[in-house]
Amino acid sequence: MNKLLTTLSVLAVASVTVLAHAQAPAPATATPPASAPAAAAAPQPKAAPASIKSVEAKVAMCVGCHGIKGYQASFPEVHKVPMIAGQSAKYIVAALTEYKQGDRRHGTMRSIATSLSDQDMADIAAYYETLGQEGAPALPAKADKTPSPQVAALLQKAACVSCHGDNFAKPIDPAYPKIAGQHADYMFVALKAYKMENNPSVGRSNGVMGAIAKQFSNAELKALAGYVSSLEGPLKTVPEHRFR
Repeated sequence: MNKLLTTLSVLAVASVTVLAHAQAPAPATATPPASAPAAAAAPQPKAAPASIKSVEAKVAMCVGCHGIKGYQASFPEVHKVPMIAGQSAKYIVAALTEYKQGDRRHGTMRSIATSLSDQDMADIAAYYETLGQEGAPALPAKADKTPSPQVAALLQKAACVSCHGDNFAKPIDPAYPKIAGQHADYMFVALKAYKMENNPSVGRSNGVMGAIAKQFSNAELKALAGYVSSLEGPLKTVPEHRFR
C-alpha cells in the first residue's frame, strides 16, 4: 500500500511540472532599439559592357560580305565590297547612320542599318576599328608612291589630302574615311554615287563630296581611285575561320 501511494505521488509531481513548462510564455526575441538605423539598400548592379559573344552576334550580318576576301557585290555594278577592318569607328558609325537615314541609297545596307540601334552601331564600329590591327607596322607620313603628273593634278584639284591626310590614311576628322589601299573599284563606284542626283535607289547625298566628284569625268575618278588604292594603308579583310 505504501509503495502504491509513493508511486502516485511521484506521477502527480511529474504531471504538474510538465504542465507548468507547457504554459510558460516563450522567451521574447530581442528587438533592435528604436534608434537603430534602417539597413542600407543594396546597390544596383551596373550594366555590363557588351560581351564578346554579343558583339560577334551583331557583326554576324557583316561577315557574309565584308569577311570574305575578294567578295564582290553586284549593285549598282559589280565591285569588291569595301575593306572595313582598320577603318575609323567614327566613320563606320557615320556611314551606317547615312544608310539608315537614306542619305546613302543602297537597298541591302539600308535594311541592315535600319535594324541597328545606336549602341549596335557603336559596338560594330569599335570591333572593326581594331580588327586585324595587332602588330601592324606604322604607316608612312606621306603617300608611299608618287602619282603620275595627270593624277597629281587631279589630286591637287580635288584637295584630297586636306581631309584624308597626307598619306590618305590619317584623316583630319575620324568621321572621314581612311582610303589608302581601299579597293579601287569600290572607290570608283562610291565617287560616282556622289555625282548621282534624283535617284531614289542609288547615290549618296553629301554636299562636300558631291561638289568635288562633279568636277571630274568618270575616267578621272577612276584614275584617282586607282592611285589611292595602290597606296599602303591599314584597311584589311579579316575572314572568319569558316571563310578561310
